[in-house]
Amino acid sequence: MFQQMGFGVAVALLIDATIIRSVVLPSSMKLLGDWNWYLPRALEWLPRLQVESGSRGPGSPPLPALESSGGSDT
Repeated sequence: MFQQMGFGVAVALLIDATIIRSVVLPSSMKLLGDWNWYLPRALEWLPRLQVESGSRGPGSPPLPALESSGGSDT
């Protein structure tokens, strides 16, 4: 029985890794376009992160450190 379960998991992993992640996911992302990054209104409280385009070469200033809330759990 464990051999059958192991075989089933191996087949499921193979299908997921090859077909789903290399064919279905990229094609659906191409078809959806900007809708891939749609954020529902209920999740607007999440912070918006943006990545600046361009390369950082040697001699560019360091990035600022992220600030933590600094609160205690007590």
